[in-house]
Amino acid sequence: MSDHPPGTQQGTPRKAAVAAWIGSALEYYDFFIYGSAAALIFSDVFFDASDPATATLQSLATFGVAYAARPVGAFVLGHIGDRFGRKKIMVFTLILMGVSTFLIGCLPSRDQIGGLAPALLVLLRVLQGLSAAGEQASANSMTLEHAPADRRGYYSSFTLNGTQFGQILATLVFIPVAALPEEQLLSWGWRIPFWLSVVVAVAGYVIRRRVEETPAFAQSVAAGTVARMPLALLFRDHWTSVLRVVCAALIATVSTIFTVWALSYATSDEIGLDRATMLWVSSAANAVALIAIPLWAKLSDRIGRKPVFLVGAIGSPIMIFAYLAAINSGSYPVIFLVGMATLGVVYSASNGIWPALYGEMFTTGDRLSGMAIGTQIGFAVAGFAVASAAGIVTPEGWLGLQGWVGVGIFTAILCAISAVAVATTRETYRIPTEDLGRTPASPSPATTSAA
Repeated sequence: MSDHPPGTQQGTPRKAAVAAWIGSALEYYDFFIYGSAAALIFSDVFFDASDPATATLQSLATFGVAYAARPVGAFVLGHIGDRFGRKKIMVFTLILMGVSTFLIGCLPSRDQIGGLAPALLVLLRVLQGLSAAGEQASANSMTLEHAPADRRGYYSSFTLNGTQFGQILATLVFIPVAALPEEQLLSWGWRIPFWLSVVVAVAGYVIRRRVEETPAFAQSVAAGTVARMPLALLFRDHWTSVLRVVCAALIATVSTIFTVWALSYATSDEIGLDRATMLWVSSAANAVALIAIPLWAKLSDRIGRKPVFLVGAIGSPIMIFAYLAAINSGSYPVIFLVGMATLGVVYSASNGIWPALYGEMFTTGDRLSGMAIGTQIGFAVAGFAVASAAGIVTPEGWLGLQGWVGVGIFTAILCAISAVAVATTRETYRIPTEDLGRTPASPSPATTSAA
């Protein structure tokens, strides 16, 4: 097995990984500042504050709107990425995210323009979702296809490592904002993190314009084997892999429950924990993840993707129960410790290696669209899990579940689906890059290109 893909230089995998890391960090800074604002601010700015419970539920639902848009974006951007290249999608998604995020910071409040304010908020959140739909799949495809075959897990983990850093950056920016006096916070303070997205977009554009297209895609172009209709190829040959990724991607519920719903719950009148302190919990957990993700990814290059992913899929729901119990205890040291173990260590086992695990299920011709569609449908469920959790803690409950224990059970059910999906797939970490997504009976790239 060669150390590097044919036609690549030794430094190219590193360049691709760094470009993916920086771009994802900048992109997900934009995406996750919305989560903090939805949990802490938007219920007062864009919704009827006279009914706090309903306003909070509506605010958290707008967080999920982006996840509903992501499957649509996945079909469109996935097709374009597999048809015209990974690099084009990586540049486009960053610009779209930066512009839509900046415009959110410019929106007038509900008191100023009435119901039009939340409508515009939802529209711009949809654009954020369309951008995010193509971001990770294109960056993951870029790093995986540039990586040495025996280090695909490690190099593709840079995308998720960048995502974690983006969450840290978003949280750190919001900590001083959340500490502002209430009047300043609700009038102009919350807008600052969104306006900073202009810097994000410019920096990301410069970085991603310099990255090279992957050798696997370039070779397909040179050989004339790029499918004209990648989606037809995908659903003909790999529809079961798409379904498997959808189910596996439900593990993302752990992240959305931890970073958005638990933050809203902990700072609610019922629990009454300090906003800034709870934001520090999220930052600390993501800081631990920066270290844990590449370590888990390296381990998956040695022992396989499945056992590492299953550590996260089985351990995360257990840790979510512990984290919610810690919040209810009101002990900040316990909350910090359990929070870092939950999101920083255990969840990182799944989160750090899914780019390799999912990407290795597909061929070069349908990899970006397969990952994009599969993950974004699963992530859509994870996004709306926040609103579902908000419904569970109401007096009426949801589907027989109630309170924070009900939220833990709900999360565990989705994680169980994810675990079964991965436990029943084949192991791929030792398969050569050019053979990924194929079986011995699979047709050659030349014969699969006609469409």
